Amino acid sequence: VHILTIIMVLWIVNKNINPSYKLAWTMLMLIIPIFGLILYLLLGQSRVAHKMEENFKAIIKENKKYLQEDEGIRKKIEEDDLLYARQSEYIREYAGFPLCGNTTAEYFQVGDKMFPVLIKELEAAEKYIFIEYFIINDGLMWSSILKILEKKAKEGVDVRLIYDDFGCLATLPNHYDRELEKIGIKCVVFNKFKPILNIVQNNRDHRKLCIIDGHTGFTGGINLADEYINKKKRFGHWKDTAIMLKGDGVWNMTCMFLQMWHVITKDKNIDFKQYIPEKSMEAIGVDEGYFHPFADSPLDHETVGENIYLNIINKAKKYVYICTPYLIIDNEMMTALILAAKSGVDVRIMTPGIPDKKIVFLLTQSYYKHLIEGGVKIYEYQPGFLHSKTFVSDDLVSVIGTINLDYRSLYLHFEDGIWIYKNHIVEDIRDDFVESLEVCKQVSLDFCENRNLFVRGLQSIMRVLAPML
Repeated sequence: VHILTIIMVLWIVNKNINPSYKLAWTMLMLIIPIFGLILYLLLGQSRVAHKMEENFKAIIKENKKYLQEDEGIRKKIEEDDLLYARQSEYIREYAGFPLCGNTTAEYFQVGDKMFPVLIKELEAAEKYIFIEYFIINDGLMWSSILKILEKKAKEGVDVRLIYDDFGCLATLPNHYDRELEKIGIKCVVFNKFKPILNIVQNNRDHRKLCIIDGHTGFTGGINLADEYINKKKRFGHWKDTAIMLKGDGVWNMTCMFLQMWHVITKDKNIDFKQYIPEKSMEAIGVDEGYFHPFADSPLDHETVGENIYLNIINKAKKYVYICTPYLIIDNEMMTALILAAKSGVDVRIMTPGIPDKKIVFLLTQSYYKHLIEGGVKIYEYQPGFLHSKTFVSDDLVSVIGTINLDYRSLYLHFEDGIWIYKNHIVEDIRDDFVESLEVCKQVSLDFCENRNLFVRGLQSIMRVLAPML
């Protein structure tokens, strides 16, 4: 066992993975060899099965022709600002989605405001509705949506749904996909949970996408459950955000969904071309800013989400404002945040005041001291749980989507987001952050240093195990 453990440790140390993962797993294996080995087989693989990886590569390669970037929009952003053009170029090259113009957007500060707009857009669907969510739970929100989906399916609209099995393990009945199929909704389940030793359970579909006829798309932190629209009280007021796009940018989101559908169903007959929307925004004369919807995958060994965040932090001149429900970061992110703050950039991070998971919240708070000492300002949202995932910087650039500042979102899950440059949405996200500060409490260094000894000891242990949580 000791020889096998040493071999496994050497193998992990030489893998091209985050150093925090190496430290956590090597320590666990060396301290508790047998348990450590079993746990690594169960949870330690940072990617899904090899077959799924091959399928993703094949579908991306096959349909790359439908994700070609307009040369005019690329030239225009380079003329506007080469620095931000390079950030967008990284997304194009390593996420595989093009930069888009000719798009309008609406930002929602809370799920309560998004929900009626979502219902209105769903009711207007004529050709297809694509929905992909991590959590779906029965209640007012889902029952209202389901009623529309059933009606639209009967009218001949192509209605498709993807949900994550682990995310819905406690919220949906077993074989719920079969129930939906009976009422005309095409439904597939991502990575079905199996209560056995299974190395692929660690990778989940954390994306939130709703696409209507290819010309309207929603994403953000909001899942399809009543707490996200404050119809069900859990952990105080639920603060979450979302965005609705209309126009060319929605095509990126449509392709994200179709790629995932193809991989899960293994349907090789999906014709991306038939889903290209007929409606065009050109008649409206949209010419404000740039949108770059993107997906992040654990399959390509490229931490796209984290690198986009790092690009924003490293290039900031005046400020970076961040909302995240979980703050469990690696050394690269910690260094970037502190270096920006020490360089005179106003770096502020907002986290929940009331946690949804107390252990994870303690882990989040364990990062406060180092950040505050480095000049980063930390605020906790007092009315309740903050589930927003937003970055905004210098009144110029922002990101909104599903990507938390934790190891799972940055390394293990399928995620999505929208990088936005020079659009009014950037200012909307900034204003929302500033307004929310009025109901936040700034965390002091005294709070971090004067916590009870047991809590600080527990946090120290959890920091070592953070990549596994």
